[in-house]
Amino acid sequence: MSTAQHKIGSGFGATSTADEVLRGIDLTGKLAIVTGGYSGLGLETTRALTKAGARVVVPARRRATAEEALTGLDGVEVDELDLADLESVRGFAERFLASGRTVDLVIDNAGIMACPETRVGPGWEAQFATNHLGHFALVNRLWPAIERGGARVVSVSSRAHHFSGMRWDDVHWRHGYDKWQAYGQAKTANVLFAVHLDRLGAEHGVRAFSLHPGGILTPLQRHLPQEEMVERGWIDEQGNPLNPEGFKTPAQGAATQVWAATSPQLDGAGGVYLEDCDIAEPAVDGDERGGVKAWATDPEQAARLWELSADLTGVNAFGA
Repeated sequence: MSTAQHKIGSGFGATSTADEVLRGIDLTGKLAIVTGGYSGLGLETTRALTKAGARVVVPARRRATAEEALTGLDGVEVDELDLADLESVRGFAERFLASGRTVDLVIDNAGIMACPETRVGPGWEAQFATNHLGHFALVNRLWPAIERGGARVVSVSSRAHHFSGMRWDDVHWRHGYDKWQAYGQAKTANVLFAVHLDRLGAEHGVRAFSLHPGGILTPLQRHLPQEEMVERGWIDEQGNPLNPEGFKTPAQGAATQVWAATSPQLDGAGGVYLEDCDIAEPAVDGDERGGVKAWATDPEQAARLWELSADLTGVNAFGA
């Protein structure tokens, strides 16, 4: 069911913008759900999709903030959703399904990064719970509408998946929490989720992709102390980017997820990890500059994560 993990020569690249990859694509009559679609890359994604004619539903933990950020954009509606709260996920999904609408695009964009050790729900590690389990439950609960639309589901991962594979013996980091490795595991989970969803969904016309959007300075860095970003060489002591060429703009960062969700170049494809608006190559050991780690595309690990996630959330659209 999956596509080979090799570049296809899309004609786009690291500096392409969301508007550029959507040029000539008419999304009139299409409905997209974009989590976190009111801040950073999510806001640029929402803008680009509505400009191409789509109606975009933005589920948001901070509804008032989202409504303010999206003021002036036509074709957008906001609803409440806290990905760290499975009851909130259920509530949003039930409200949406009750509307009887079909979903054409899902972009699982929202997330948290490198936060201090935080527990949510029944003691789950917050990054794994929010970035992966919340989106897992959301897509499974929305499955009737996703299936009707033959939708594309896009799981926004990161090159940070290089930091850690799945820690099967301690996925919730109850021993020796490391904020960056925990983020890395959550991003690996985002890739594995797309691998197995594509395997399950392809026969229903639903395809799934994961991706690295690129390095972008956005509110995703909210948990990082300024001194840590200075130490990493991202910004100077006044908060200015030290290497602007090393970062994408939000419009460039949104391009790969918009390309994943809409490009006819990916028709019939699925289950692959993308970067810079193309299918990524397998990562080379010792080279952390790009590519996808084998542990993130392993179908057996993807199936194992799906079963674990279904057990933890109590949701599985493909269960017996």
